[in-house]
Amino acid sequence: MVDRTESRPTPASTERALRRAASGRALDTDEAVALLAARGAALGELLRLAGEIRDAGLREAGRPGVVTFSKKVFIPLTRLCRDRCHYCTFATVPHRLPAAFLDRDEVLAIARAGAAQGCKEALFTLGDRPEERWPAAREWLDERGYDSTVDYLRACAVAVLEETGLLPHLNPGVLSWSELQRLKPVAPSMGMMLETTATRLWSEPSGPHYGSPDKEPAVRLRVLEDAGRVGVPFTTGILIGIGETPAERVDAIFAIRRAQRGYGHLQEVIVQNFRAKPDTAMRGMPDAELHDLAATVAVARVLLGPKARIQAPPNLIAGEYDLLLRAGIDDWGGVSPVTPDHVNPERPWPQLDELARRTAEAGFTLRERLTIYPEYVRAGDPWLDPRLLPHVGALADPQTGLAVEAARPVGRPWQEPEEVFGGGRTDLHATIDTAGRTDDRRGDFDSVYGDWAQVAAEADASLAGARRPEGGQGAAPTVGDGGPVPAGDLGAAVPAGVAAAGGVAGDGVAAGGVAGSGDHDLRAGLRLAADDPAALLEPRHADAALALFAADGPALEQLCRIADEVRRDTVGDDVTYVVNRNINFSNVCYVGCRFCAFAQRERDADAYRLSVDQVADRAEEAWALGATEVCLQGGIDPKLPVTGYADLIRAIKTRVPGMHVHAFSPMEIVTAAAKAGVPVREWLTGLREAGLDTIPGTAAEILDDEVRWVLTKGKLPAAAWVEVVSTAHELGIRSSSTMMYGHVDHPGQWLAHFRVLAGVQDRTGGFTEFVALPFVHTNAPIYLAGIARPGPTWRENRVVHAMSRLLLHGRIANIQCSWVKLGDAGTVAMLNGGCNDLGGTLMEETISRMAGSGNGSARTEEQLRAIATAAGRPARKRSTAYGHARS
Repeated sequence: MVDRTESRPTPASTERALRRAASGRALDTDEAVALLAARGAALGELLRLAGEIRDAGLREAGRPGVVTFSKKVFIPLTRLCRDRCHYCTFATVPHRLPAAFLDRDEVLAIARAGAAQGCKEALFTLGDRPEERWPAAREWLDERGYDSTVDYLRACAVAVLEETGLLPHLNPGVLSWSELQRLKPVAPSMGMMLETTATRLWSEPSGPHYGSPDKEPAVRLRVLEDAGRVGVPFTTGILIGIGETPAERVDAIFAIRRAQRGYGHLQEVIVQNFRAKPDTAMRGMPDAELHDLAATVAVARVLLGPKARIQAPPNLIAGEYDLLLRAGIDDWGGVSPVTPDHVNPERPWPQLDELARRTAEAGFTLRERLTIYPEYVRAGDPWLDPRLLPHVGALADPQTGLAVEAARPVGRPWQEPEEVFGGGRTDLHATIDTAGRTDDRRGDFDSVYGDWAQVAAEADASLAGARRPEGGQGAAPTVGDGGPVPAGDLGAAVPAGVAAAGGVAGDGVAAGGVAGSGDHDLRAGLRLAADDPAALLEPRHADAALALFAADGPALEQLCRIADEVRRDTVGDDVTYVVNRNINFSNVCYVGCRFCAFAQRERDADAYRLSVDQVADRAEEAWALGATEVCLQGGIDPKLPVTGYADLIRAIKTRVPGMHVHAFSPMEIVTAAAKAGVPVREWLTGLREAGLDTIPGTAAEILDDEVRWVLTKGKLPAAAWVEVVSTAHELGIRSSSTMMYGHVDHPGQWLAHFRVLAGVQDRTGGFTEFVALPFVHTNAPIYLAGIARPGPTWRENRVVHAMSRLLLHGRIANIQCSWVKLGDAGTVAMLNGGCNDLGGTLMEETISRMAGSGNGSARTEEQLRAIATAAGRPARKRSTAYGHARS
């Protein structure tokens, strides 16, 4: 928390900070605050430094001396808002408006007027979720068949693309991860001002954001990170002069830097000065002083570095163009020859000729850009949805990524490109066991996963207070061959990361997950394991459960023995397996999960896509070999058509009507639904009608967002995973459940994960089994970067499998162990410690093998039966849902 009693920096401290900045040293908060105080000659020196940093960045970007702007129209879709910001004149009340929203024709009329004047951006600005405050907004949307403002915004963006060719930039305020997924296909860029990280300005009655739920800094910081996870080119910034202290202002800049280092998605940072407006609660507050604005811009440039694109709105600077250019900006933002600035209507934008002249007088050339910045235009994947490529490509210079100024927008269909899906290294499923992978990492290893130093810091923070993970290799030498999340009957016991997404925080797990390691708790845990194992999930028994996760030696042997006895009493002695085939239909993916060694860029040597016919061929081959199930999963491939998922299912069912289709992880489902613009329930209903039988409960990893964001970067939040599997269960589509462990996690997070699974099962009863997945480290990016440990220890493998049997007792009867990850000997040990299922024959297994698993890609029925025999148990072939399989 920032100290509001901070003393003003001295001239000496400002000079010292200037020297450190000039030498390229990293600055801390106190030094940045000292720079904010620079005036006179010190300010001149600060501006010089900032200008040099900006100039270096422009040279590196290939456009030295170029300052950009976007020629736009401003579309105020609705001026209703649920927030009550004390300085805002944009938001109003229903009786002052002719209608709650602009209708579609009004939106298109504004866009067409802009297109006629050569504008290329349609800036949609609107209040946050007005339907949650104003009945008039709710009624307007209901009358027209829209569930929410976001739904209507999406429809208007598509209309603008198709009817006018202008590129939408969306500013709807706070968005969830799922909403960002839904809007990304219709807009090359989006934005939301962070404004400030000073919580007191939101929480205290005198603060400018008091009574505005969407202005809570923690909420807005979450949006910044979610936009990065989704891969949205995003605009943000700070608003200065609203009552923040210098240290609070600096803290906001550092927060923006952290988000950018993690995801690389912040295409632009705006430094905006407060200007008082009549008829607002802050009408008597003094405007932010322009030299204060210049110092803040310069400090932002020093802290954010040469690659940052920094903007100051030209209509709010009282003609001080030269001052702001000296301070380090390289962009003037959007300027419209057609529409006013509806947020600051009293301050018109400068004429473009005047802006160009004043920019030239300062020694720069003014160039037009698009709403999406040049770096992201040139990069393409993963920043631009394929449906937007024709619209952007028609207006962009392919060499520079800037706008072609003479180009005029023309409406184009918003649809997926027509191309054959298939190609690349389609034999990877076979050659991974012979030729292997081409390289141990992707070509964009240093950029796609974010800043590794930042990731390491987040991993350390996640493990802070916890006992450090055990060292050693992932198995003993003798083992192996080489929203809202209801918690069911568990009360408040859900992980903190899920609670942040709408659940209820619990207090059952001690900080760091290491409480309960004493002998008393261990003995209590073993008694509970024997007498009432499911009670170990209850918060009051957290110490005992965590003590069991730490069990070793004789205690571990006793734990595994108890788990095996519970297994025998629950499902008997049969070791079950299914004859199946994995079909990974594409490994092209840009999500950037840091544990995943399977995903490839389209141009990488190991990348491939299977056509619909190739997938159907493999399913038919599998049926001929006795398989009853195919498991389909792939990367989040931006070029997979929206219809592709259902097409794959239909093709398999057409070829092999009796084949059970077990397909698509929750990540695939939620992103496909978002891409199609429909709710998850509707999307799953369509897949069920196409022939989907069950879904894999993968993409869970650890259902605690704190560690999840370190591990996965861009994968769906824990609450979204729960929503997908719960919805599937409600539709009669059952699923497996999983947990991947042994990377940057700790036992407290394991326990929380099991509680979430138990809560879902209590409500839906839809899980068929639980599968423990040891982290395979060899080629995993987060391991190669030196952050994750080399998989779980042998002790941890035994304890996690045993504890899964005990913690899920009475809820999930079948506990599966993965021969792919454990090897045959390791699998035998898990069968003697609580497991009853071997999974499947697989026939092909690419994901773990790409990660470096040394246990092969397939097992015959005879080999699986041999594993059961080695465990001293009979084997039985099963169906996907654990019924009897066909002979």
